[in-house]
Amino acid sequence: MDATHGAMDAVKESRGGDLFARRDPPEAPWLAIVLALLAALPFLMVRYPQMTDYPAHLARYHVMLEIGHNAWLQRYYLFDWRITGNMGADLLMLPLGRLLGVETAGWLIGMLIPPLTGLGMIAVEWVLRRRIGVGALLALATIWSPALVMGFYNFCLSLALALFAFALWVRLERWKWRPLVFLPVGLVVWVCHISGWGVLGVMVTGYEWSRRKSIASLIAPWPLLLPLVPMVLFPGASSGAMPYGPSYWPYKRAILIQTMRDQWYDLDILTPLLMLAPIFLAMVFRRFDGRLGWAAIVMFAMVLAVPRHLGGGDYADYRLIPVALMLGCLAIDWRPPRLALWLAPLLFLVRLETTTQSWMANDADLKLELKALDYIPEGARVAGAVGIPNSWHLKPYEHAPGYATVRRDALVNIHFAIPGVHMLQLREPLDIFIDPHHRILYKLGQQVDLSAFKPARYADYLWYFGGSQPVALPAGAVVLYRTEHSLLARLANMSPGR
Repeated sequence: MDATHGAMDAVKESRGGDLFARRDPPEAPWLAIVLALLAALPFLMVRYPQMTDYPAHLARYHVMLEIGHNAWLQRYYLFDWRITGNMGADLLMLPLGRLLGVETAGWLIGMLIPPLTGLGMIAVEWVLRRRIGVGALLALATIWSPALVMGFYNFCLSLALALFAFALWVRLERWKWRPLVFLPVGLVVWVCHISGWGVLGVMVTGYEWSRRKSIASLIAPWPLLLPLVPMVLFPGASSGAMPYGPSYWPYKRAILIQTMRDQWYDLDILTPLLMLAPIFLAMVFRRFDGRLGWAAIVMFAMVLAVPRHLGGGDYADYRLIPVALMLGCLAIDWRPPRLALWLAPLLFLVRLETTTQSWMANDADLKLELKALDYIPEGARVAGAVGIPNSWHLKPYEHAPGYATVRRDALVNIHFAIPGVHMLQLREPLDIFIDPHHRILYKLGQQVDLSAFKPARYADYLWYFGGSQPVALPAGAVVLYRTEHSLLARLANMSPGR
């Protein structure tokens, strides 16, 4: 009787019918790979990536590629090429932008980042355990973190490369030439973004500490230190003091609450809780792999220690919270029942669906709003005004006026162009034509009044985006085009002949 039941159980498992079997399902690696590739879905469904900073980055790429032979861009902008730890997508744009055009290349680079990040997680899980477990499938939910939704291209690209680099570090553990390999690898990750390089350093140090528990583990990552050379030879601008904001804990508490902020408050609040629960259980039942667990703990400590602004970059601390969650999930070393393995990606899939739906709706709106470009001549001066209500969901249109630079070679006030920090510069240093002077923060129900909007004094056109229409415009402004959430107006101080 027992033999009969044993044979039947074996048949069930061979056919994949036992959802409660505690073994390594053969389909797990393929499931993970398919899910990682599926992470690109929002890009595949739209023409315009709906990320907060994306139009500003696209405008920078356009100036970078075209300023050498474009009189309008030369009139308004400068581009200061220099080696920095924040230029991964910019370097990719050099060949791809010339080959495909800046908008197609920008879409393609963004489309590749989510799958690369997911595949990097899979590579880490596989090289550590030779299997794909519940932790890696849970970690996929962090791909579409606020950093990606806001369009931090260089950081997200460097994070994906850091995951692959860490997997390579583990794979080459006993190879004597590993240090020589990682001298350029560390430099490449740093060039993409300095924060990704820092994540790689924390991962490698945590891995070595879990193995050795000695001072040697702190020295082991020395091959990653080559970027210190360009950092010393070509120091970037400092943002001065290391600001934590007017009040340290209220700000830190706010970003912790917003760990996975995107479009749906309840889901965004629930997501980190659903990820922390299995991490906590793994710690309690000693299924928490220190080879990545130490890195997760250190990363969370860095969230509390790192200021918001660092080296001219914003949200230096905020972008690390999902990384800490991701590493915590990847540290879960548990063979669950097959059913749990199939349930683990549900959080990722639900979040992916909500992101895709919001992108599709916002893409349809933006297509209508960009018809305003038909009324903007080449080389115009455009004052972008973006009304940002105090609400939970991230706003994809905060830099939408940047498309006037991309398609009309216009001077627009939405750029990241702080002297000494960014490579893109304004030829005439006009502070109110630099981010964030286009933003108009208001509370829900409050009216937006643009009658005294300062950048409009130096512009030919006013291009407004927001949740509601403004109740007043600058004196003499004439509306040329309007949609439900935008308008374009010709200003009274427009230059003759425009």
